[in-house]
Amino acid sequence: MTKSTTQKKEAWSTIGIFLLLLIVFSSIAYYAILKLNPTSIYVGLLMISPALAAFLTLKIKKRPISSLPWSLKNLKYVKFSYLIPLLYVSIAYVLLWLFGFANFMNPETITEWSNELGIAESNQPLVIAVMVILLLTVGVVKNLGSTLGEEIGWRGFLIFELRKVMSFKALAIVSGVIWAVWHYPVINLIYGRGENLLMHTSAFTIMIIGISVILAYFTFKSKSLWPAAIYHSVHNIYIQKLCTPLTISNENTAFWIDEYGFMIPIVTTVFAIYFWIKVGKEKL
Repeated sequence: MTKSTTQKKEAWSTIGIFLLLLIVFSSIAYYAILKLNPTSIYVGLLMISPALAAFLTLKIKKRPISSLPWSLKNLKYVKFSYLIPLLYVSIAYVLLWLFGFANFMNPETITEWSNELGIAESNQPLVIAVMVILLLTVGVVKNLGSTLGEEIGWRGFLIFELRKVMSFKALAIVSGVIWAVWHYPVINLIYGRGENLLMHTSAFTIMIIGISVILAYFTFKSKSLWPAAIYHSVHNIYIQKLCTPLTISNENTAFWIDEYGFMIPIVTTVFAIYFWIKVGKEKL
């Protein structure tokens, strides 16, 4: 058996152990979420399951946790990882509002933010500006703990192991599919067995695969898991805490809005194609 074959066999063994442990840890978290309390700290347990699986896999393989790509030598990729999700989410929601699939400026959200901030509701621009600044700074940092739990496993560990046995483009898709499927019980919890479940699952999967291309690019270029963790946090906060709450729904909104509608997947796919082409040119 050649050295290359031995290394690939070892990599597949490592990937298999990681996925098995991921299923175990995630199953425990999903049971608690689905059977005990869907809005509890069990969600946090789910989000750190990829990290736990990665840590235990390293332990089993007698590799140190320090072998993960913790260091960050080039801040350029942190800047890009912060700005890219802001850009594509902004494009998606502006298109959503312009085409009339939803309306901008939900008064209920403004009232909630006004009460939370202690700023008069009549001063809407100030309320929005302060909340945007706080959520995209303090909110992103607070959320980083949760997204780091995922990204240690996905980008810090899994894609580096996949890189040993497949090309960049293959691992971007494979890791994206794994990441998407891992979320399916949550989507089922949100939408139940309704007629739109397949639609929302499909939209989410397209978005996740597109994002996986971008995150794999940033991770390998920076040789660090931090850009992915920051990107993930900004993506979540900007959609879930800002853009969606500011949106007023109509009869067309469900098909287009949020991570489970098709507008963000369409825009992220365009961005993913750009990075896909860059990968080919740069022979990453």
